[in-house]
Amino acid sequence: MGNRMAHYIGPKARINRRLGVDVYDSSGASRAARLRPFKPGMHPWRRRKLTPYGQALIEKQALRHYYGMNERQLRRFFNKAKGMPGNNGANLLALCERRLDNIIWRAGFCNTRSQARQAVAHGHFLINGKRCKAPSAMLRAEDEVVVRDRENLKKIYAERIEANDRAVADFLAVQTDELKFKVLRLPDREDSTLPVDINQVVEFLTR
Repeated sequence: MGNRMAHYIGPKARINRRLGVDVYDSSGASRAARLRPFKPGMHPWRRRKLTPYGQALIEKQALRHYYGMNERQLRRFFNKAKGMPGNNGANLLALCERRLDNIIWRAGFCNTRSQARQAVAHGHFLINGKRCKAPSAMLRAEDEVVVRDRENLKKIYAERIEANDRAVADFLAVQTDELKFKVLRLPDREDSTLPVDINQVVEFLTR
């Protein structure tokens, strides 16, 4: 798993177990982690208590895996967060929530963030009428995202939206019949669904 990779492609259940939280939300990864609710490796119960540095590292890794970022992307987001007014941690979470792949997932158009990243990379969506293939593209208030006008894509996303049982984020307005949604406002820290100690993440990144 190198810094050049934009997302992790190894065993996702193993990462969930290592970090102690479902950063990968596929049914298989979540089920496997529940069946083996302990850290991977030999004799996990004998491991020493984590140091403050080790715990901060886990929090940082959870954030990175949850939003599908490599180290370089996370550092870039953090540097941008530091240049914004307000709390660095809250700013960082808000920036992560604005990623196109994340918002497509929050809108219920994909079952997982990994699926949303793949869909964006394949050019399935338009932002304000323009095709976008960058999962990390940052959405703004009033941006409109729509599925491309292709019959096969319309069928796929209509079925996904109908089967979605997650609540749509309240900063989005979804028009299911037109397979599109609009960003009503910028998401903030409270909109993040990741149970991470963002203060420890900030502390780690400022070392």
